[in-house]
Amino acid sequence: MPKRVLTGNVVSDKGDKTVVVLVERKVKHPLYGKIIRRSKKYHAHDEGNEYKAGETVRIEETAPMSKLKTWKVIERVNTHATPAKADA
Repeated sequence: MPKRVLTGNVVSDKGDKTVVVLVERKVKHPLYGKIIRRSKKYHAHDEGNEYKAGETVRIEETAPMSKLKTWKVIERVNTHATPAKADA
């Protein structure tokens, strides 16, 4: 069975080798039909403590590593990089 892969934003990097990733998805309300946002936080394994809060990352499902950690970070997703302003 393939492993699930999700994309989300790192909201916390305070734990050792752990980041908390907020994943948002859009679903249609069953009765009213309006598109609404649902979000969930996942604790993911970050071996080198290289991901910081605010970054967009891709996480993959793994075997349980601890009580809360069943995901690991695979890669950083390249978002719109803002160029550094040159002082003129």
